[in-house]
Amino acid sequence: MTRVWQWNRPVTVREVLLDLQSERDIAYTTVMTVLDKLFRKGWLRREQAGRAYRYEPVSSREAYTAALMNDAWATSDNPAAALVHFFGLMSPEQREALRDALRVAALFPAGPDSAADSPPDSGADSARPAASAAPPGETGGPGAPPTR
Repeated sequence: MTRVWQWNRPVTVREVLLDLQSERDIAYTTVMTVLDKLFRKGWLRREQAGRAYRYEPVSSREAYTAALMNDAWATSDNPAAALVHFFGLMSPEQREALRDALRVAALFPAGPDSAADSPPDSGADSARPAASAAPPGETGGPGAPPTR
């Protein structure tokens, strides 16, 4: 998946093969099998291009990572405590990235419950983006990607 995400466009088996061969010896059939399995699992979509297929991710790497984090968080009996421990593991740079993400998330509320978190109406609601708006650069996709 990392190689397909890095291309940032639909790719063929041959392109991924040549990319991987710069680091190690690998067979065409191995790459073809892995891409086909990722397609069958719903991680990739593919389109016929002549005699070959072009593969592209169903969702972004960021959406996949978020789904993994959400799945991990959902397994906790005490999600608040899990978050406290998670934050304690973060580097100062990661905590700053979290602060930035929370600021962006405040601009793009997730749903009807987010209205309860916002301050009383100050007349600026008309400038607020719709609840369904996606953050800049987020393309989304049909549902969350499958977990490993």
